[in-house]
Amino acid sequence: MILNLDTNFNPFPKKKEITFESFTFSGGEPHIKIKDDLLNEKEVMITHRINSFNDFGLLLIAIDALKRMSIEKINVFIPYFPAARQDRLMIKGESLTVKVYADIINKLQLQKVTIYDPHSEVTDAVVNKSEIINNHTFIKKITQQLKTNLLLVSPDGGALKKIYKVAAYLKDYEVIECSKSRNVKTGKIKYFKVYASDLQGKDCLIVDDICDGGGTFIGLAKELKKKNAGNLYLAVSHGIFSKGFKELNTYFEQIFTTNSFKDITNKNVVQIKLKDIL
Repeated sequence: MILNLDTNFNPFPKKKEITFESFTFSGGEPHIKIKDDLLNEKEVMITHRINSFNDFGLLLIAIDALKRMSIEKINVFIPYFPAARQDRLMIKGESLTVKVYADIINKLQLQKVTIYDPHSEVTDAVVNKSEIINNHTFIKKITQQLKTNLLLVSPDGGALKKIYKVAAYLKDYEVIECSKSRNVKTGKIKYFKVYASDLQGKDCLIVDDICDGGGTFIGLAKELKKKNAGNLYLAVSHGIFSKGFKELNTYFEQIFTTNSFKDITNKNVVQIKLKDIL
């Protein structure tokens, strides 16, 4: 059976859903009550889209509730693993936040933790019994909708290893490497560099795992256009889009993402549901 803590998110529709009630106390604490009798169940999967620490708290108490109902095997699907971007220490005084979340998860002794396209290999390293699902099927679905002479663009060095694996999976796609320089104290990007002299009017698909505010992709789009790029497209596994789409839409013909983080309604955004690519 499956417990979908976000009732609008059902990535495994063939599994029988567990019914429950949840709410948040006035003091801010999440509460859950599982309504089904799970007496004959030995294994349950929990899914959740984590947008806040409160969402994470709901996941933790759901795991506890199932354990108290004598569920022996608990699997968790967290498509967007929280704090995965904070996977290294850049300046003194910071927290290695991804490990904080991982340590909490690890202490629960789960059977399996499945994560969709994490930010880096660090997440897989710090989460016990993790299973990683890559973005290959997601990108394949996108390329099937676009021109065949498409260029795949890596926005920075951190995305290079993954994009070359995608290119090998898809076959016959050229990769354009790019880099950026960021001020580690302020977080602001100083400049971008595209390692190609002339893109010959070819369409470009930037591939990355996360779009938050979109500054990286807007800055990179400007540089790609200077190098004679054709139409620009953006593919991100996890769409946060904290600053909306107004500026992004001025540079990109279409933006592709999944529903790993939230549901999105925008005429320029194609959202591919995880149930269709898992």
